[in-house]
Order: sequence, then structure tokens, then C-alpha cells
Amino acid sequence: MNKRFTDSIVRNLQARDKMYQERSAGEQGFGIRVLPSGLKIWIFTYTFDGRRRQMNLGSYPEISLADARVEYSKAYAMLLDKSNPRDPQAERDQRLDAERITREERRQHPTIAELVTEYINDYAKEQKKSWREDERILLKDVVPAWGDIKTEDIIRRDVKALIAGMKGRGAGIQNNTFKIIRRMFNYAVKQEYIVATPCYGFEKGDELPRQQSRERTLSESEIKAFWIGIDACAMSPEVRSILKLILLTGQRPGEVSTMHRSEINGRWWEFTPKETRITKDIPRKQRIYLTDTALALIGTNEGYIFPSPRIRLDEKGKVIPPEPITERAVTYALRRNLATHTVTPKPATWRKPNSKTKSKKPFTVAAEKKLTIDKFVPHDLRRSCATLLSEIGFDDSTVDAVLAHLKKGEIRTYNKNKYDKEKQAAMEAWERKLLSIITGTEGKVIPIKRKAA
Repeated sequence: MNKRFTDSIVRNLQARDKMYQERSAGEQGFGIRVLPSGLKIWIFTYTFDGRRRQMNLGSYPEISLADARVEYSKAYAMLLDKSNPRDPQAERDQRLDAERITREERRQHPTIAELVTEYINDYAKEQKKSWREDERILLKDVVPAWGDIKTEDIIRRDVKALIAGMKGRGAGIQNNTFKIIRRMFNYAVKQEYIVATPCYGFEKGDELPRQQSRERTLSESEIKAFWIGIDACAMSPEVRSILKLILLTGQRPGEVSTMHRSEINGRWWEFTPKETRITKDIPRKQRIYLTDTALALIGTNEGYIFPSPRIRLDEKGKVIPPEPITERAVTYALRRNLATHTVTPKPATWRKPNSKTKSKKPFTVAAEKKLTIDKFVPHDLRRSCATLLSEIGFDDSTVDAVLAHLKKGEIRTYNKNKYDKEKQAAMEAWERKLLSIITGTEGKVIPIKRKAA
């Protein structure tokens, strides 16, 4: 070919049975290699120290003709540098080696921001249903404080100062944040980014606040007020159903809110319980019997039973299936619908962190729509269910089976009873008791053994 390359010439080069090369007229050593597969590779052929070499400049069309010419010109200039002629291939090899070393160095010594991203994507998303809460807390409180610091440079004093700085936000938030930070640093130890976690030696009542043990249970009059009054509250029907199901089934708020149609098998709800200090050593499925009231609350939705109203789009702008309503959203919806909850207005000039726009006006609930019940949280509904199951005559083993608590001591090793019959009887008796509380009528609520469904 005696022509200088143009886009049209390069585009029209056809593959042959064997690889061949074409050179661009007037551009010494600049050419293109065409493979039988049709792949086209830019090349620079030259001689340095008596050795003929061929340098790969990238493939076409990923590397355009204009960009290939730029790379060719840089390489050719190295050969023509009379004061310091250099081998362009060797120069590039050294640069790539240095870049690889830098990447490996960064991989072995990540910043906290990089560690947070890796922890969420490679661990939390796979291991935790509540990974979004981990991500929210880490991005809100940890990355702004430590983001640019190398992971190995964080010491115990830094962790202590961060947790102490959250004192005004409540003991629960402090302790939960510490647990997530500790879990992230444990991950970093396993990845060999650090030798030891900086979260050692923290004790409740010293570096960490001591949380008051929750003992709140709703009385029968409060249960009636809750069940009837919640229908008038300023919350979505899905959140109302979640809260009622927590009370009716005794399961954890996060497990109810993330319920999926695939977990419903006839009248049984089968799922993996939340990993806790008690349950993590023996993973197992939980089966809970669904009464008529429970099935009515669950409805007929496919996928997640209680989908989030947030619309999610993929990279092409196509709507993708919604994620479930979060436990945090349920807790917030309940809190703002309690008569005990008041909203403290923020200054008119207040802005969200890193935001150029003012915060939206806080959502307020009319007084007549609020529940006139002393403060309680979703988990208290689970405790109320367990308490009333015990009061109507079910033993601790059955109540623990309903709550998905592991058996204690040696009985855990030898007693493999799934308690399905007992759980069905408990759920049916509790439904009768609950309906009698709501309607104000007496019903037979004593435990009655019936054939399991």
C-alpha cells in the first residue's frame, strides 16, 4: 500500500486466511496488523541497538486512527532524541510495571473509603440482609471522618473518638455504628490489609455506652388501640401490614419487611433468620405457621411482599424490580405516628451535608392520626407476641421455636424437634386471643393441639 492511512482505508481492510500487515505511506514504521479473525492491531516497527522490534499500539476501533498516530509519534520521538535515544517498548514495559506495582500497593494498603466500598460489595451484600444499613452508616459517619486515611493508620484512639463524637445521638446508634466498624475491620484482617483490628478492648459502660435492656411490651388495651388505630395513621398500607405481621407472627421487623413470595409455601413461611450472636454458629431455616389473618395481610404480591415505593432504573433507564421496604423505614414511620413524637424544626438556613439546596420541610403527622400509646418500637411488638404466647399457656420451648431462638445447652445437640405442630397450635391460639382483644369478645384461646397443616 502506497497510501497514507485514512479512516476509510483502515475500516475497509478485510481479513484473509493468514495474518497480514499494511504500512502507512510517509509514516516510518507505522502500520496495522490484520488477523484472520478480523481483529486489527496498530503497530510500530523499528530498530533499536541493532534489534528489530514491533510495538503494539492498541486495537482498532477501540483506538482510533488519530489516537494511534499520537502514540506512534510519542514512540518515534524517543528514537529520534539525539541526547537520549530510548527504546519505546522498554520504556512502556517499565511504565506498566510501575503502574502494576502502584495498583498492587494500593490494593494492599487501601484507604478507608476504598475499604468501605470493598467491604460492602464483596462481603456485606452477600452475607447480610441489612447491608444497606451498613452502607448508610459507613457513608454517613465513617467515610467523611476517615475516608482518605490508610486503613492500617487507623488506631484504637480514632475509633474511640469517632464513637464518643456520636454521644448526643443515642446509645443505640453509637453501639450499632461500633459493631459495623468492628465487622469491617475484621474483614480487613481476613484480607490481610491489617494485622489486627483497632476495635479491641471496647467495653460497655466504659468506651461504649451501656444500653438499657428493652422490656417494653404492649398491654391488651394498647394492642387494641394499636391494631385499630394504625389504619388511620399516616403511613403506607404496606408498612401497616408489616407492623401487624410482626405482632401476629412474632418475627423480627427486618425479616417481615423483606418477606418474599418464594418463602411462602402454602400456610408456612420458610426463611433464614437474621444472623445473631446466638444463631450464627448453626445456620438453619425458620418455619412459621400463617393463620388466615396473616395470609390476608400478606396478600398476593409476587416478588417482595412489601416492595419499596422508590423507582429504580438500570443503566439504560429501564425500570427494574423494586427492593423491599427497609426496617429503618418501618421504624421511622411508626415513630412519627406516635403521639409522643415531636419534630424539632431545623433553622431556615440549615442544609444537608454536601448539599447546595435546603433540606425539605419535615414531614408532619396530624395529631388526630397519631397513636395515643406510650412510645414503643417495632421490636416491642415481637416481645409482646412472645409474652402473650407464654401467658396463654405455651411453654418456653414452643415460644423459643416461634421466635427462632436456638435451644440452649446440650438439649440443642440432642433435641432435633422442629416444633411444627406446636408452632401451628401457638399461632392459631394467638390469633384467637388477638381477635378477642381487638373485638372485645371472649374466645377460646387456650393451647389446643391440632394436626399440623
